[in-house]
Amino acid sequence: MKMAIAGGTGTVGRHVVELARERGHDVVSLSRSEGVDLVSGRGLEQALHGMDTVIDVSGIESMSTKKNVDYFTNSTQNLLAAEKKAGVRHHIALSIVGIDHATSGLYAGKRAQEDAVRHGGVPWTLLRSTQFHEFVPLTIKVASAGPLVVVPKMFTQPIAAREVAEALIAAAESGPQGRSTDLGGPRTEELADLVRAYLAKTGQRRRILEVPFPGPMGEAMRRGDLVPAPGAAVGRQTFLEWLETRSGGSGQEK
Repeated sequence: MKMAIAGGTGTVGRHVVELARERGHDVVSLSRSEGVDLVSGRGLEQALHGMDTVIDVSGIESMSTKKNVDYFTNSTQNLLAAEKKAGVRHHIALSIVGIDHATSGLYAGKRAQEDAVRHGGVPWTLLRSTQFHEFVPLTIKVASAGPLVVVPKMFTQPIAAREVAEALIAAAESGPQGRSTDLGGPRTEELADLVRAYLAKTGQRRRILEVPFPGPMGEAMRRGDLVPAPGAAVGRQTFLEWLETRSGGSGQEK
């Protein structure tokens, strides 16, 4: 199968590219560093020529609702328009568990993306997963002020990025299926506990301040609305098992 991966250099995308090639697929990665701009559409038509399937795992690092909605609306519409011209037969997008309950930031962007995919005119599959294990160090990075880490009170069920990639490749090989079964990690956790474990493993002496996030988003975090409902697919690797794969306790991936 000829497959294009939008966001192929990202956290999940690099696993998707690697696994797809291991399974014998002909893979093209789409990213700005590789000459393709999803927002402007630059390079898309040429890159998608002859492709059978597109897997979209692209994204931006922003907490702004407007920036996320604008990004996912524009990039998805550009992808779908180029796919129709190229004769692509299957569009797969990675979304997030809980976006029906949390309507700001990245979650709002993902709602816009899903809507564009459903009405984009290309046969589609949507896979919602929970946050990846890498969400924990990202939280520490963006929420640190000196020796203090401000952590929202949140239930989460993190999953290994590679296992999400496996599910996306399986979806590509199965063909369009609409909304597929949600995917989460093997355990429901409190985010503050995961942050403590990460700080201890990486030798960082910081104090955690757990606070309730305001508004509907914060309520969804505290109620557990961002973890999968019963019947969801469940991954294998726990956060602590993932943490043990970090080399030498330095927090750097092997």
